[in-house]
Order: sequence, then structure tokens, then C-alpha cells
Amino acid sequence: MKKVLLLSDTHGYIDDAICKHAEKADEIWHAGDIGTVEVFDKLMSIKPVRAVYGNIDGAEIRKVCPKNQRFTCERREVWMTHIGGYPPNYTASLKIALLQKPPHIFICGHSHILKVIYDKNLNILHLNPGAAGREGFHKVRTMLRFIIDGDNIRDMDIIELGARGSIE
Repeated sequence: MKKVLLLSDTHGYIDDAICKHAEKADEIWHAGDIGTVEVFDKLMSIKPVRAVYGNIDGAEIRKVCPKNQRFTCERREVWMTHIGGYPPNYTASLKIALLQKPPHIFICGHSHILKVIYDKNLNILHLNPGAAGREGFHKVRTMLRFIIDGDNIRDMDIIELGARGSIE
């Protein structure tokens, strides 16, 4: 059983609210636009991190985070990338691979829009945690928390961190 905290689009920002939730997880997954190595290092100091780089991430982040990560957590295959699209309109560069070998869970960030969608055609749970940082057009900072227990994904919660401009 793994307790996962999923976040994205921190854009160089981390605060006590993010850290408080990270401490309760077994693993932290970051779907890109981390922003700074300091944010990545802070998360790593709390719990193990799986992360991908996003379009705003520079060379330092790209040295330690790949563009795509495909891994198994418990008995669920996960594919995480920053720019991935949404069912059924996945990013063209990924669509063929998704059709050939769909993961159980497909995670992306980039849009700053929290979405949890089940793609019935490919049997994929699509997750986008929204944006945990303060940069962007989103109104509320969000993350997702859930448990992967064998084949089951359960206890999914939306975490709201307050308004984009607020510091909590």
C-alpha cells in the first residue's frame, strides 16, 4: 500500500501547507514545472519523489527529472508526463504509445486545471492535480492525495491550498 501526494506546477514555490501534506505521504509525485532545484530538494528531504520536468524547467531540473516516467506502483502501471492532453484528445506525440500499451494511470500537469477522468476506451485513469504554485491563471492551488493498494486506487482526495495569491 502506498499513500501518494500528487502535485504539479509549483513554479518555484513551496510552502508549509504543501510540506504538511507531503509528510503524510509515502511518495510524492510531481508532474512537472517544478521551477527550481530548491523546490525539488525540499520535497526530496521530506519523502521519496518521482518527478518529470515541465516546459518551464531549466537544465538543472532536466538533469534529475526525465520528460516521461513510466513505472509500477503496487500493481498499477503509471505514466507521468507534463504535457499529455486529456481523454480522448491526448497529445499527438503520446497518443500512439498510449493506444499500444495503455497504463492504468496517466498523469499530467501543465493546464493548471484539476481533472480526474476515467477514459473508458483505454481503461486509463487520467489525473491532473491542477497547480500547487502561485504562478498562472488558476484561482485555487490544488493537489491530489490517494492510496494505491495492490490493484486498487482508493481514498482519492482533492486538497485545496487556498487562493493562488494567498500564503497559508
